[in-house]
Amino acid sequence: MERNAQRGRFLALEGVEGAGKSTQARLLGDWLSRQGVPHVMTREPGGTALGEQVRRALLESERVTARAELLLMLAARATLVDEVVRPALEGGLVVITDRFSLSTLAYQARGRGLAEAEVRRLNAFATGGLEPDLTLVLDVPLDVGVDRLDQRARARDRFEQADGDFHARVAQAYGEFVKNEPGVERVDGTGGVDVVHAAILSLLSARFPETFGAGGG
Repeated sequence: MERNAQRGRFLALEGVEGAGKSTQARLLGDWLSRQGVPHVMTREPGGTALGEQVRRALLESERVTARAELLLMLAARATLVDEVVRPALEGGLVVITDRFSLSTLAYQARGRGLAEAEVRRLNAFATGGLEPDLTLVLDVPLDVGVDRLDQRARARDRFEQADGDFHARVAQAYGEFVKNEPGVERVDGTGGVDVVHAAILSLLSARFPETFGAGGG
């Protein structure tokens, strides 16, 4: 897989529903802004005109088959990589994405039961082999994630409405990926927002001091 040596840094935040990744991605972007570090924030599915259309279809449609879900996700990802991620990295920017390839392995392969080897092959085609320099998995128990979802004002989307067995498979997959996948690190997501943010900054400062070694902002 392609890594990003001598270019911008590519970081992905992952986790089960309610793990807090979107909040932590936003806080990380705010920190980079305060440090004057040029960066791009994006999300999956989304981040481009096509990707946002796919996002609405995937989150709001009553029924999408597993294979169609995978292919829609990968179409959005291919567009995001070509239009946003690669140009930003080649320009020396830090790219922060709320979900990337690991979500597809957790949700479509493990959660939906699609063949993992085939999902990996198709994902590599969609990304052109591009992988994040580091993927952070925010780890929270499923019941904590559910409680956080219940506290939100908006209605749950199609993924959030999936049954408990689906979410248990996704959570188990993330646990295995943290142990076995290169470039994947666990972050305890059970603490307060500021505590988790500080833990993320500490990890990034140790891993990429040239970018994240400026302190807590």
